[in-house]
Amino acid sequence: MGGKMVRLCITVPEELLKFLDEKVVKKGYPSRSEFIRDLIREVAVEEKWKNQKGEVVGVLTVIYDHHQRELTQKMIEIQHSKYVNILCTNHVHLDHHNCLETIIIKGSPAEIESIAVKIAGLKGVKFAKLTRTAKVEI
Repeated sequence: MGGKMVRLCITVPEELLKFLDEKVVKKGYPSRSEFIRDLIREVAVEEKWKNQKGEVVGVLTVIYDHHQRELTQKMIEIQHSKYVNILCTNHVHLDHHNCLETIIIKGSPAEIESIAVKIAGLKGVKFAKLTRTAKVEI
């Protein structure tokens, strides 16, 4: 975001302003403006995913029982079965039975969502959540 900054003036009900200020403080933003810029960027990322065009990035967080027979092999096969880029995986042992893995995936929204659904549906997966993000040019 290297463009010229412009001032925007808006009118909101007092209750909404109070809510906004509470969020700014709670989330540690230096100003209302920065908080609102982040909200706008968030909407831009959502639109990019909804439009199903272009390349986006997803972070799939998975918790699974690593004693589940052939689960890790099935997860790897799913990751290699689509035309997407697995940019990075991170594997952490939570305890004797449970592992947490994050998989950073770049590709089309449909391809990334397909991988997330397939992995989430495997026997032994206890939790799976896809966080959607994208590079936005605003």
